[in-house]
Amino acid sequence: MSKKMLRFGAFMSVPGCHPTGWRHPDAICETDISFRWLAHMVRVAERGKLDAMFFQDSAAVVGSNVAYNAEPFNVRNGRQAHIEPVSAIAGLAAITSHIGLISTCTTTYNEPYNLARRFLTIDHISGGRAGWNLVTSQAEDEAGNFGQPAHLEHGARYDRASEFYDVVRGLWDSWEDDAFLRDKASGIWFDIDKMHILNHEGPHFRVRGPLNVSRSPQGRPVVAQAGSSGVGMDLAARSADMVFTAQRTIPDAQAFRSQMHALMAKYGRAPDEVRIFPGIMPIVGRSAAEAQDKYEQLRDLVDDNTGLRGVARLAGGVDILSLDPDGPLPELKPSNAARARQEMIIAMGRSGMTIRQIGRVLGMSQAHRVLYGTPQSMADDMEEWLDAGACDGFNLLFAHYPKPLEEFVDLVVPELQRRGIFRTEYEGNTLRGNLGVPIPRNSFARVPEHA
Repeated sequence: MSKKMLRFGAFMSVPGCHPTGWRHPDAICETDISFRWLAHMVRVAERGKLDAMFFQDSAAVVGSNVAYNAEPFNVRNGRQAHIEPVSAIAGLAAITSHIGLISTCTTTYNEPYNLARRFLTIDHISGGRAGWNLVTSQAEDEAGNFGQPAHLEHGARYDRASEFYDVVRGLWDSWEDDAFLRDKASGIWFDIDKMHILNHEGPHFRVRGPLNVSRSPQGRPVVAQAGSSGVGMDLAARSADMVFTAQRTIPDAQAFRSQMHALMAKYGRAPDEVRIFPGIMPIVGRSAAEAQDKYEQLRDLVDDNTGLRGVARLAGGVDILSLDPDGPLPELKPSNAARARQEMIIAMGRSGMTIRQIGRVLGMSQAHRVLYGTPQSMADDMEEWLDAGACDGFNLLFAHYPKPLEEFVDLVVPELQRRGIFRTEYEGNTLRGNLGVPIPRNSFARVPEHA
């Protein structure tokens, strides 16, 4: 395709990316636990030719053992318990044929061999449509669920994550594409010269290998990464096929994309080896007035208590909840949760926003851009970002489910297709094929002499 084309992920943070959006009259609250509703939504997304469903995850109920909460738990926030998404995408793979299925899975509280085996298995189940969202755990609450007295420090988490990725990548290359002969006549099941034992030894992991799952139909499962701190961007530059980020303006997004491409060059990677997806929350109306009404209804559902706790989580231990919420954001200590998100709220504070106002931004869309309007005005905005080189597409956050996803597919997608900036059919059968990112060469295989 010569014309630049948008790509989309549907970001699934059930029961909604708006922490209290579950109170909306149209919200189906059971999307957090009902596989039937997840199946409905993945079929809607596939009908709309979206690239992937992208599942958020954490391994804790937030607020169980941290100092920044005045009360033990926030009973208003709906995003607390949900189906484990790696298991969910395995089930969704069996009822879909083209859409990519990406699950978050932390490097902080997992082991690389098990993770590599699970995702590669799902890649085979799906025919090459699986993706791993490589993250370090943000939620400090997770430490106590894995026998740890405290959460690993931010830099240490990324050191572990970097080595974790190296091990997983090496395990995914345990077998070359044609290693398994299954030759009945000779009795040879596999070519031992095309099996590779990793023998990794590092500061965090000792892993022998090989992995007992054959190579992926798409070379390796797609790796997504969402870190926008310095160390997060560096990890993405050498590991990611797609990057989920949070810029709210075209100049900021252009700068992020340029910086990412420059970092990739350091690792010998070309810009076309990654796709960059800023997050947006689309609120679509058939008229501008309807879109405005929908936006205001969702804005009115923002819960100040939830928003202030969101600020407190990023405050690095500063007791935000004891301060005047209508006062300025104080100087914060470095966060051991999400550094890039902390930098975002610091920038909001410098712009003159109060603590309450910052909390309301977090309580609406987790600080991602909210885009509301008609299908035509939304398409205008997205086309402007695409033409400006600010993104390759967008990760779509929905305030609740499933109606906003259905409306995006039924109203916005046809307008984008009419303009020729979004596919009418999938380009391939694998997630890499649809994203347009290359199949990676097996890192152990000999390069042919003519290559």
